[in-house]
Amino acid sequence: MGKVAFCGGKIYDSKTGSFVEATVICRDGMFESIDYSCSRPLDCDVKSMAGRYMIPGLVDVHTHGRGGYDFTGVSDETMPRLMRSYAMVGTTSVMATLASAKLPSLRDSIYVANNYRAMGGAPGCANLIGIHLEGRYLNPSKRGAHPEALLAKPTREEYSELISLMLPTPAHVSFAPELEGGKQFITYLKDLGATVGIAHTAASYEEAVQAVSVGATSFTHTFNAMVGITHRAPGTAGAALACDQAYAELICDGFHVHPEVVKLVYRCKPKDKLVLITDSLEAAGCPDGTYGIAGLPVRVVNGRAINAEGAIAGSTLSMFGAICNLMRYTGATLEEVLPAATINPARMVGADSLIGSIKAGKRADFIIIDDPKHPHISSVYVSAEKIHTDF
Repeated sequence: MGKVAFCGGKIYDSKTGSFVEATVICRDGMFESIDYSCSRPLDCDVKSMAGRYMIPGLVDVHTHGRGGYDFTGVSDETMPRLMRSYAMVGTTSVMATLASAKLPSLRDSIYVANNYRAMGGAPGCANLIGIHLEGRYLNPSKRGAHPEALLAKPTREEYSELISLMLPTPAHVSFAPELEGGKQFITYLKDLGATVGIAHTAASYEEAVQAVSVGATSFTHTFNAMVGITHRAPGTAGAALACDQAYAELICDGFHVHPEVVKLVYRCKPKDKLVLITDSLEAAGCPDGTYGIAGLPVRVVNGRAINAEGAIAGSTLSMFGAICNLMRYTGATLEEVLPAATINPARMVGADSLIGSIKAGKRADFIIIDDPKHPHISSVYVSAEKIHTDF
């Protein structure tokens, strides 16, 4: 791949949280330099942005699948199709999220994810930045759509095997820290360099704060599958809002969390600790119908996914849709909400040295939009290569 310059538009500057005029120069799939003098280089292929706006590629650290495919059960053959489905809606970096499943299925899924990443991905597809294990080590009382028969206590013998299979691929693990052995599990993961989310939990406010103090770094889909807030017991959700050092994931589809509560979270949480996620399942990007998550049936009606027990089972949301929803629910600008879908999730899982912002030395994943006040994707680039989309 040669040297390419993108001229004649504005780029999103993550440091200032604003759009600025600049020429972006890419080489070999990476951002080589950002020229704020907007000079027109003579030694490379020049592409005009025609007054449009460049934003970083979106980062989804909690997603189970989309486009008819699920990370639990995906094959080497179908993985590129799944990852292409993400890129086509502007999500250029993904943590492959595995729901509760039998150990052989988890092993196979981890192998496929590792193999895809080791091969460097595939052209025109999103990049796999790691594996997110959201399963098995959950509190049965807050299991949501995870079958109780597939849950387990975090025993050293079992989790050491799973985590060793995931590494050296970056790993993020969501679990209930109040379970027996929970504190030791956090310490184990932290020592290995993995990041830890508090999820599907009956933890009290005090137990959640303690988990953060020993190394938990985030709260998984805040408000969903955790103890809520009351005036005498702040609960896990209260800890998610009060712990300024921890990230808070949020499913912003207006269904998992009421828009007014989304607005409350946006007001309470430090802006650099809010992380938008989709928690999407294979039905994302597909018509209503019967689908699955980790091999279990889910019915999607009007875009809402419900399992046989009536529990919410993931979403059909896209990251770009989440951004637009957050703008609408809060009245915030695109510039204000973009970190929650780019640099914040990248930092949450330790991938910010490579993705999350338009900066020299990072991978050239970006989106071109027409109007930041009414955002619409014009084109998507992965490693500086334009991909075919339906936009």
